[in-house]
Amino acid sequence: MSKVESVESVVSHDGTTIAYEQSGAGPALILIGGAFGERTSAAGMAALLAPRFTVFAYDRRGRGGSGDTQPYAVEREVEDLEALIDRAGGAAFVYGHSSGAALAIEASAEGLPIGRLVLYEPPYIVDQGRAPIPPDFESRLRAAVAAGRPGDAVEAFWEVALQMPPQAIADARKAPFWPHLESLAHTLPYDQAIVAPHQAGRPLPAEWARKITLPTLVLDGGDSPTYMRNAVAAVAELLPNAERRTIPGQGHGAPPDVMAPIITEFLER
Repeated sequence: MSKVESVESVVSHDGTTIAYEQSGAGPALILIGGAFGERTSAAGMAALLAPRFTVFAYDRRGRGGSGDTQPYAVEREVEDLEALIDRAGGAAFVYGHSSGAALAIEASAEGLPIGRLVLYEPPYIVDQGRAPIPPDFESRLRAAVAAGRPGDAVEAFWEVALQMPPQAIADARKAPFWPHLESLAHTLPYDQAIVAPHQAGRPLPAEWARKITLPTLVLDGGDSPTYMRNAVAAVAELLPNAERRTIPGQGHGAPPDVMAPIITEFLER
């Protein structure tokens, strides 16, 4: 089994410390998690990819061992990824899930030295397949956190962004994992800031076709909501060097043993 190194850190452009774990050997591959994700959430994926890649699993700012310099801006998260790529040797492959996929797209559009890109279901809304996210949703999340109601922020995110039914949310609030979700509630506005410009039911930015020309694999689960699968199709159609693959029987959180072989095959072409 590939050795997992101790937790290390890199300093981003604004002075924020970004914690990461490095494992394996081979070309550098950075894993970017979505909402509620931390570097520990990627441990299973990292272990499966480490035999072929030098894997960097990191805590996005505000999570785990990373700092949380204010004010937040999406550009700062792009700089965090840039600092990790520098630490990895100046270039890297990137895999992003959900809002992490959206962050990877923003970084690619900014010209970061990413060799190949794998995206799993960036949560865009590009048509009328579901109602757009309200434009004040990010501020609602921030207000709940600022008022000391992190549970309400998590509930709002589950209800509005994830479209979870009320009974499922009520049951979750009684579950042992709920306090951990509350501990990450302050980062939900960050996730929302990344995806909000592309959740209004409109086409994706045409300039991405010019800015993002690297080889890209865009993935969706066959059991995922139609609107999300439509977004994946739109990304794959827009980017000039992208391909789409649907994974049968999977939803928004396909397990590492399903994902790792697909990622490996694409990155090793």
